[in-house]
This record gives sequence, C-alpha cells and structure tokens, in this order.
Amino acid sequence: MSSDASTDWLDLLDWRREASALYARVRVELPHDPQAAHRLWQAGRNALFGNHPQSPLNAVARAAFTELPCWSYDSALAFSARVETTVPQERLTVPSSTGQDMPLVRFGRVELPIGTLDVYWIDVYGGGVFLPFRDATSGQESYGGGRYLLDTAKSADLGSTASGELHLDFNFAYHPSCFYDSRWSCPLAPPQNVLGVPVRAGERMA
Repeated sequence: MSSDASTDWLDLLDWRREASALYARVRVELPHDPQAAHRLWQAGRNALFGNHPQSPLNAVARAAFTELPCWSYDSALAFSARVETTVPQERLTVPSSTGQDMPLVRFGRVELPIGTLDVYWIDVYGGGVFLPFRDATSGQESYGGGRYLLDTAKSADLGSTASGELHLDFNFAYHPSCFYDSRWSCPLAPPQNVLGVPVRAGERMA
C-alpha cells in the first residue's frame, strides 16, 4: 500500500465525516426553516467541493470553482412520505457510470404528488437506503443519469417526521460525483424511477 493511497483513504474518511456532520445540521434546521436549511446545505457542499482533497472536482475544475449551481428553493417540491413496504421485494442490478453493475433491492415505494418512486437498499457490504431519480430535466438541465434524493451510505439523509415519514425535499437533490469527473463510478437511476415532470429544484447544470 502506498502512502498516497493511505492518505486518500484518510481523506475519504474525513469527507464522509464532514458530509455526515453537514446533514446532521441540516436535519436540525429543516423542520423550523427549510430555506435556511437549504442555504446551510449549499454552503456546506460548496465548501467541500471547493476545498476538500476528496472533492469530486479535478484540480483544474477546483481552481476555477465558485459554487454548485442550484435552482431557487421551491416549497412546492418539498414532501414527506411513508415508505410503502408491502410491494414485492425485487433484486436488480443497475449500471454505473463506468459500466459496472450495482446490486440493489427494491424494498419499498413512495407515492408523491409528482409521481411514484421506488426505494432501494444498496446490496453490498455496509448497504444503505438509496433513492435516485430522473425527471424531465435530465439530460437537458440536469445530469442525464439522474440525481440522488437519498443515499444513506453517503450520509445524504434529511431524516423523518415524528410519524415516520421520510423527508423527501427535492430542493436537496444533488448530482452524483460522476457528473463532475468520469473517474468516479456512480449508480444511475433505474427506469422505474423516472418522473414525467420537470423537477427544477436542487442541483442543476451550469
């Protein structure tokens, strides 16, 4: 193992700690002031992308970086929903941006005013609840491979209501790392998770 590789892994550990701490602060603020929580999230993401050694941006892009483009906060795209777990479990693989297969288990579904989305478990060591999606902006105003709304393996989790419904606020939807640099491998949103409407909330293309 090279010292460079060891440093990279420790940097990744620090990135995950920072991301976890950011979402913890967002979860505290979100019930009281969603727009303030969104500003906090944007500032934290911008700091990580601009300054952290594990930024998805390469060195050239990082040097020119100012902020991640986002749509303005839209309260009409902030929802809470209970996961319907009576749907049959389904094992599937989805392609990643580098062509590798990612094993998932569909274990639930959420019904939202803008459409229905399946909820997955990432079926590898450590796992995590995963909710990717594509919408009518994908490939034009946002990444064609979709965005992520929930990815607990990476601490991207807005929490739940007191009654157990997930906070699913599309204003916090973000692009996977592969959108910024092809060296990253990211699972793409499966066909089941395509919304027929444009979701102009969260991170967008420049």
